[in-house]
Amino acid sequence: QVQLVESGGGLVQPGGSLRLSCAASRMIFGDNFMGWYRQAPGKQRELVAVVTNGGSTNYADSVKGPFTISRDNAKNTVYLQMNNLNPEDTAVYYCNIHHTFSGADYWGKGTLVTVSS
Repeated sequence: QVQLVESGGGLVQPGGSLRLSCAASRMIFGDNFMGWYRQAPGKQRELVAVVTNGGSTNYADSVKGPFTISRDNAKNTVYLQMNNLNPEDTAVYYCNIHHTFSGADYWGKGTLVTVSS
C-alpha cells in the first residue's frame, strides 16, 4: 500500500500563489502518473494536472499557464505551483498516483485551498 500526504493548502487572496506538495510513502516502480485533482463544493472531482515519471505533463485547460506541476522522483514527491489564483480555484485538492501497468490508483486525503479576499 502507498500513503500520500499532501501539504501546502490554505487561504490566499485572489491573485496570490500557493505551492502544494504530495509525498508518497514509498517509491512507485514502473511507469506511473503523479497528479492533482480538485473538487469544489457541489461539483465533481476534476483533473488539474498530471506528470509522468518521465516528466511529460498534461493540464486542464482552465489552469494552463498559471499552474505548474513537477515531480522529484528521488523524493517520491509531486508539486503543484499555483499562481494568479482566483475564487474559482477554491476546492479540495487531491494527490493521485496512477500505476500504468496494474491500473492501481492511490489517493491522498486532500488539502483545502480557499481563494478569497
